[in-house]
Amino acid sequence: MEVRVSRLESIIQQIGEAVLVTTETIDRLAERVDALAVQVQQQSQQVQQQGYQIFALSDAVQTLAETQNHSLERLNHLTEALERLVISIDDSSDNSDY
Repeated sequence: MEVRVSRLESIIQQIGEAVLVTTETIDRLAERVDALAVQVQQQSQQVQQQGYQIFALSDAVQTLAETQNHSLERLNHLTEALERLVISIDDSSDNSDY
């Protein structure tokens, strides 16, 4: 009978040790999962921030393109006005020759 009790105590001790080792392993895995979750959250925030930056950059590029288009239109108007002025001056010079 004493041998059986001793054997049962040994088995219970081994089960207890296995439970402790398993609990420690699960705790370490939980810490790793938490650390990974923090990293994923930080990366998600970085991606979101980069998305905002890309949107702002594209908005700035669009504004620049619109401004350049407006400047080009004004330059065309100025060129046309200068051409009319040159033609007017040429016409005036031609008429004064007579």
